Amino acid sequence: MSTNVLRTAENWWVVRDEHAVRIETKAVTTAELLADREAVREAAACGEGGTPVADLAALSPVTTPCRVVAQMVNYRSHARDSGFTGEIPPTFFRKASSSVGGPYGTVVKPSHVEFLDYEVELGLVMGAPLPVGTVVTEPDLPSYVAGLVLINDVSARDVQLTKGQFYESKSYPTFTPTGPYLALLEPEDFPHLLDLRLRLSVDGSPRQDRTLADMIVRPAQALTLLARFQNLDPGDLLLTGTPGGTALKAPPKPVEKIGALLPPSLKWKAFFNSQARNPNYLHEGNVITATIATPDRRIDLGEQRTPVTEAR
Repeated sequence: MSTNVLRTAENWWVVRDEHAVRIETKAVTTAELLADREAVREAAACGEGGTPVADLAALSPVTTPCRVVAQMVNYRSHARDSGFTGEIPPTFFRKASSSVGGPYGTVVKPSHVEFLDYEVELGLVMGAPLPVGTVVTEPDLPSYVAGLVLINDVSARDVQLTKGQFYESKSYPTFTPTGPYLALLEPEDFPHLLDLRLRLSVDGSPRQDRTLADMIVRPAQALTLLARFQNLDPGDLLLTGTPGGTALKAPPKPVEKIGALLPPSLKWKAFFNSQARNPNYLHEGNVITATIATPDRRIDLGEQRTPVTEAR
């Protein structure tokens, strides 16, 4: 059974229902905590009592600096929304770890960004080194992945599309809300990963809702592909893609074909003029709510609530 860990400014905690028990550890970073699993087990084995979770100010359970790597277009529903047909080559990109924030912090929309989007994602937290050249099979997965976190991969679409720049468009401060929980997994939890359901709503309106069964490249294969050129260390983070339902959608095929005939400046002007009529992009005052859990709550990453504000 997975163990949920919460981080505050001074301590790490094991969460049990509505209460949390402090972990007696000297760990400061996520990697150090993962090396002290015995202290986590001792806290999890404590009897009743503890501090109400509602009284704790949760921070991201993934400490920074760390590597933050993400998969692009990794759910079939998202591929359809994005206009992809046929086989999609596995693609990775990096995000700045300075974009990582807590599960209840404010998402700040930069003043030059007009089309701000959301992407609920499952994050894999590494528990062991992944050297270049490693081949990870499904049975190997518990040897490399220590736990899971809930992520919102916030994206500035106008920067992403006009510049072809994923790193910038997804790396502004506050663009990676993370947590509230780091769900530390036992080997018997891994067969249940495909049951995880990702949900995201904005102001209570459902936007995204899919299970990992919709995923194209699953975690073991993703780590194998990533290890062809990139090593990872304990505490590093892999974002595994988002399902369909984001604000950004590909234009209809006839419109796309006409757009391809236009000069780039006119093409993007026409595209963003059409996007300006899309009410689903994020604006000041919106509140994003996201959850990831199995139906039986065997694995439950908690609920993330992040308001949106404009940069002042």
